[in-house]
Amino acid sequence: MGLQGKTVLITGAARGIGRACAVRVAEEGADVVLTDIADDQPDIPYSLGTAEQLEQTAELCRKNGASVLLAAADVRSPSVVKSAVTAAVDRFGRIDVLINNAGIGAPAGKATHDFTEDEWRVVLDVNLSGPWRVITAVAPVMVAQQSGSIINVASTAGLVGYRYFAGYVASKHGLIGLTKSAALDYAPLNIRVNALCPGPVRDDPAVDGHMTAVVADALGISFEEQVAVDLESVPTKSLVDPADVAGAAVWLAGDDSRKVTGTVITVDAGYSAR
Repeated sequence: MGLQGKTVLITGAARGIGRACAVRVAEEGADVVLTDIADDQPDIPYSLGTAEQLEQTAELCRKNGASVLLAAADVRSPSVVKSAVTAAVDRFGRIDVLINNAGIGAPAGKATHDFTEDEWRVVLDVNLSGPWRVITAVAPVMVAQQSGSIINVASTAGLVGYRYFAGYVASKHGLIGLTKSAALDYAPLNIRVNALCPGPVRDDPAVDGHMTAVVADALGISFEEQVAVDLESVPTKSLVDPADVAGAAVWLAGDDSRKVTGTVITVDAGYSAR
C-alpha cells in the first residue's frame, strides 16, 4: 500500500498500459482519476478505447478499494484537459501523481516523405503536445502542493529509430526531451518528472491490449508475423507485459524513488541494450 492517501491521474486509461497502471496504483492504495478519449476519431486509423472499457478499468480499481473519478478527455483539447484536472481537484483536493500514458501508434507504415501534413500533425499532437497540455494543467496543482511525480510513458522509439514510423519516433524522442526539461523546471519545487520506455509489449487480453495489432496493420503483416519479429528483437526472448510497465510506474510514483528525476527507465526485455 505504498501509495495510500495519494491521488493518481492517468491518461489513456481505458485499456493496455493505462489500465495496467490504474489497477496497480489502486492495489497500492491510491485513489484514481481515469481519463481517455473513449471514442474513435476520423484521423486515427484504428479503434480507440471506449467508454465501456474505461468503465471496466474503473470497476477493477474499485474492487481494490480505490475511489474513482472518470473523465472522457481528448489530450488535444486544452479546455477539456483543464476541466478534467479541475474536476479531479474538486473531488480529491490534490493530484500527487500524473501518468501521461495517452498515445497513438498510427498513422504509420510508410516512408518519411509519404506522410501527409495531417498524418504527421495528429501523431505529434497526441503523443507530444498532449502530454505537455496535461502537464500544464496539472503542474500548478503540484506547485501549490510543493510535491508531485509526473511519469511520461514514452517508448524505445524515443531512444532509437524505427523504419516506417517517423512520426511516432519523433514524438517519443520529443517526449523524452520534454521530460528532461520539465524535470529541471520543477526540481526545486519537489516535483519529479521521469519517462518510461516500454519495448515490445504483449497484447494482454486481460487489459484489452492492442498495440501489436496496430503495428502489424500499419506494416501490412499478420499479427503472428509481428509477434515473431518482436520476439526476435529482444534478448530475453519474451515480450514485456503491461504489468511490467505498471510496476515501474508504481515505483516512480512512490517515495522510494524520491531522488529520481529527469531519468529514462527502459522496460524493454533488453531491446535497447543491443
